[in-house]
Amino acid sequence: MIPDLIHYKYDPRALAIGDFNNDNWPDIVVANYAADNIGIHFGYGNGSMESSITYSTGSGSAPCMVAVGDFDKDGRLDVAVSNFGTNSVNVLMRFQYEVFANQTTLSTASSRPIWIHVTYLNNDTAIDIVTANYGTQSVSIFYGHGDGSFAKPSTYPTGFDSFPLAVVSGDFNNDNQMDLAIANYGTNTVGILLGNSNGTFSKQSTLSTGPNSHPYSLAVGYLNDDTLLDIAVTNHGDQNVGVLLGNGDGTFRKQMIYSLGAASPYSVGISDLNKDNRMDLITTNNGTNNIIVLLGYGNGSFGNLIPYATGSYSTIFVAIGNFNRDSRLDVAVINSDTESIGILLGLDDVTFENQTKYPILDIPLSVAVGDLNSDTQLDIVVTNSDGSAVTVLLGYGNGSFANQMAYTTGSYPQSIAIGDFNSDARLDIVVANVNNNTVSVLLGYGNGSFENQMTYTTGSNPQSIAIGDFNNDSRLDIVVVNANDNTAGVLLGYGNGYFENQMAYSTGSFPQSVAVGDVNSDTLLDIVVANGNDKTVGVLLGYGNGSFAKQIPYSVGSIPYSITVDNLNSDTQLDIVVTNFNDHTVSVLLGYGNGSFAEQMVYLTGAYPSSVIVDDLNKDTHLDIALTNTGDGTISLLLGYGNGSFSAQTAYSVSFFPYSLAAGDFNNDTRLDIVAVNYGDYSISVLLGYDTGTLGNEISFAAADGSLLRGVVVSDVNNDTLLDVIVANYGTNTIGVFLGHDNSTFENQLKFSMGLNSHPYTIAIGDFNTDGQADISVADRGTKSMALLLGNGNGTFQIQDSHGRNYEFPPLFIGAGDFDNDSRSDIVVAYDGTDNIDVLVAYERGAFTKHTIYSAGASPQCVAVADLNKDTMLDIVVANVNGNNISVLLGYGNGSFGNQMTYSTGSSPQSLAVCDFNSDTQLDIVVANRDDNTVSVLFGYGNGSFANQMMYSTGSYPQSVAVGDFNNDMRLDIVVANANNN
Repeated sequence: MIPDLIHYKYDPRALAIGDFNNDNWPDIVVANYAADNIGIHFGYGNGSMESSITYSTGSGSAPCMVAVGDFDKDGRLDVAVSNFGTNSVNVLMRFQYEVFANQTTLSTASSRPIWIHVTYLNNDTAIDIVTANYGTQSVSIFYGHGDGSFAKPSTYPTGFDSFPLAVVSGDFNNDNQMDLAIANYGTNTVGILLGNSNGTFSKQSTLSTGPNSHPYSLAVGYLNDDTLLDIAVTNHGDQNVGVLLGNGDGTFRKQMIYSLGAASPYSVGISDLNKDNRMDLITTNNGTNNIIVLLGYGNGSFGNLIPYATGSYSTIFVAIGNFNRDSRLDVAVINSDTESIGILLGLDDVTFENQTKYPILDIPLSVAVGDLNSDTQLDIVVTNSDGSAVTVLLGYGNGSFANQMAYTTGSYPQSIAIGDFNSDARLDIVVANVNNNTVSVLLGYGNGSFENQMTYTTGSNPQSIAIGDFNNDSRLDIVVVNANDNTAGVLLGYGNGYFENQMAYSTGSFPQSVAVGDVNSDTLLDIVVANGNDKTVGVLLGYGNGSFAKQIPYSVGSIPYSITVDNLNSDTQLDIVVTNFNDHTVSVLLGYGNGSFAEQMVYLTGAYPSSVIVDDLNKDTHLDIALTNTGDGTISLLLGYGNGSFSAQTAYSVSFFPYSLAAGDFNNDTRLDIVAVNYGDYSISVLLGYDTGTLGNEISFAAADGSLLRGVVVSDVNNDTLLDVIVANYGTNTIGVFLGHDNSTFENQLKFSMGLNSHPYTIAIGDFNTDGQADISVADRGTKSMALLLGNGNGTFQIQDSHGRNYEFPPLFIGAGDFDNDSRSDIVVAYDGTDNIDVLVAYERGAFTKHTIYSAGASPQCVAVADLNKDTMLDIVVANVNGNNISVLLGYGNGSFGNQMTYSTGSSPQSLAVCDFNSDTQLDIVVANRDDNTVSVLFGYGNGSFANQMMYSTGSYPQSVAVGDFNNDMRLDIVVANANNN
């Protein structure tokens, strides 16, 4: 986002967005507190605004808030203003020829209206007005008649010393009546007034926002995609934003808070800022010179804060709209200390962290691993709890997996296990269904598919399941812990896929997890449970006939959540490992071999550890511990020393709310890998393992705080035959160079400044001055220019000017090649806002001496350079994002090109690459189609023309595409970055 300031000397307090002159371009109306007027800025449709035209609100009125709506139903927007100084509301109507023909004043008596909100409260198609009243601790409602007149106010108290500062509306209890939510600054609460069918409201109920939180502003939206309205509130005193998820009955869950660091927030807005169909938050702040964006995950939680500079240390109000009609949402803010309005134009979508993930619908909770289709490759099965199904992903043996197949289970399957229940040498599935108190058995056909479920009744709220032969008949049995009954239920198997009715054995309070093993060395299986509510694990010793002794409890941490047993200290005796959810620890209890255990040893984990497994992850013959941390989105590994003790944790980032995990060798390299189920974003993560006990997720190198990386290329810029990484740091106005070492590590970043507000966007590598050294060309979006960094051959560069040209539009994407066969690299550029590309050739003494503009399709977004017709002359390919096609321009070898030839792609082609996919020595093209979640492959004929596209499904919102031989089969493969599902 790029701030553009409109300066004031009128103490602006608030603004609203609307099209007042019906030119289809958004305008802004501002409340000027010190000038006793409102000002309207008419928009030009490109993000810029006219100087304001002001309208008086009366002497001493001190307007502090504005809202817009058509109050008299004449098809023109009107303005409502809260006048703090004169205890009134002004309604300005019938705007035409830059004049409001009618103005009405509504008295608020002794109340000083500090906030104004317009909405439909009584289902009569006439807009009503609501004010938050400073001084009288109340809100007032003015019911509209639809002709610009209003009824006398109805006033509702908000409580002694409540000091209400904001009010918003929404149907919080799904009764088709609008309700009100109020920010009570003085009492540190959000007040809820539920609406009645007769237009009145019930007595206020309150939700705490925390001591001294001082809630300042509110916004309403659907933050977790459950069709129930939620509330976001800025807690000015605590420097955070709070999220209150609605239950749909007028009540809300306990506030979740997101720290804003040193920022004291004033205003909050809710909107989908990065076009991923999930609501995001934006706050204006005091004390930090920025606004802050928190991107939503779609489940009511939010990612790390992203700051955007405003140039003001007191940005007090925000509104969201599309000021330049580019399909990207923009932001307008009020800067109190600099007395200005800031317009921050939205640029490209903000993406999340990158990793290998597979989308799983409907709340995945548990995972198991086994060879389900008898091909000797490990497969994955996951519970889809909200979808009442299990999902099977068949493995290819190289660490990747086929598309999911789903099979119906009972309601809300929570736990899963795999075994051969009918003695046919094919793996079957059993799941515990929480909501209908059953287990489901799905018998496998041995080809990766399964029969319809058979269900068996359990106790109440079955939480976890395990299998074993409890009665020594060589047939697998099932044990399930029933949390609400405080029991472990045993279902003995007949060996044909059928089971006896459950026999129940008492456990501790709220058993959460179960494991089985012979803990007393009598060759008979025993049961171990984690009792969530009484800080114990329970041991039930088996008699070998399917029955069990009374539980023996052992103390562990708070809310023991997941449990497993294995021999951790090489003494042939089974030991216990259990995660303690509330303590952020894992406990190890070493066994004596007689059914009793030593006191726990405790190790720190990440936040809120849930699932735990034990295996030898680093091939040292000692068992290690792996667990999921739901609170911080990580997996912890604790490597074992073979004596029952463990190293401190090493954490690996996965995704939001990892809940369960399993281990297996998914890529046949004899090293154990890990699969994690991510409850928060409905996906699974696969982390491939190394012999050292480390996991192969991304290696990250910090560009800089606030760098907002936009472009990256790889090249050897210091002539050591090792590849280096060059990045465009959009936020810090620098180009960063990471010089590579021969061990796949990199030096700290070298930064080269591109100038204030340059905002470098993309980069290309070439030799522009024929000195044999790699140079960098940069598209600087902020200053609408391009720059060269001429290489010295040692990884350092000399910064040149902007090629001797001024640009009307911001350059977006850049490519380099020798277009005129003079041994100097030339440049092709695509701009934001035009349907052309620009070719610049023959660089001499700081400038390109020739440039030519060529027509492309609608909104060229990406360029690539290659010899497409085998004439030894470079050609250009352009992805046209709004034209849904690509353009091919064949080069003549003298720096000029023929007219474009276009080929259809999918919707919104965003990125492309050129290579030979079918080994016919003809170059082909692959295109990432952002809006229909596909890639298109166009096979080349070798003469510069191409076959019609073939399309392949990707993840959500494919943003970038690249090619390489990733599995060493001598065939090129495609990799796609999917922005919306990370």
